[in-house]
Amino acid sequence: MAAHGLGKNIKTYGVDRVVWGTDCLWWGSPQWSIDAFKRFQMPDDMCEKFGYRKLTKQDKAKIFGLNAAKLYKVDVKAKRKALPADVLTRIKTAYLEGGGQRSNAVYGWVRADD
Repeated sequence: MAAHGLGKNIKTYGVDRVVWGTDCLWWGSPQWSIDAFKRFQMPDDMCEKFGYRKLTKQDKAKIFGLNAAKLYKVDVKAKRKALPADVLTRIKTAYLEGGGQRSNAVYGWVRADD
C-alpha cells in the first residue's frame, strides 16, 4: 500500500512535490523507517501495471529533505558548510591535501630479527 501511495503521488505531482514525514512523535525514533526507505525500490510489477518509475538516489534525497528545504527556503549548502568537520573528515581532508597518494612508510619501531 505504501509503494502504491508513493508511486501515485510521484506520478501525479512529481518527485519535487513529495516530502518525507513520520509519526515519530508518537512512536519513537523513525530510524527504522528511514533505513527502510533508503533500501526501498518501486517493485517491477507496479512499474509495469501502473506506470510508476524506479526511484533514484536523487529522488530519495529530494523526498528526504531537499524538497522541504526548498519549501521552507533553507539554504542547504550554507547549512551543511556550517557543520563542524568530524575527526574522520579532518583526516580525509589532510590526506587529500597531501596529494591523496598511498604511502608505504612504516612508522614506529620495526623489529629486525637475524
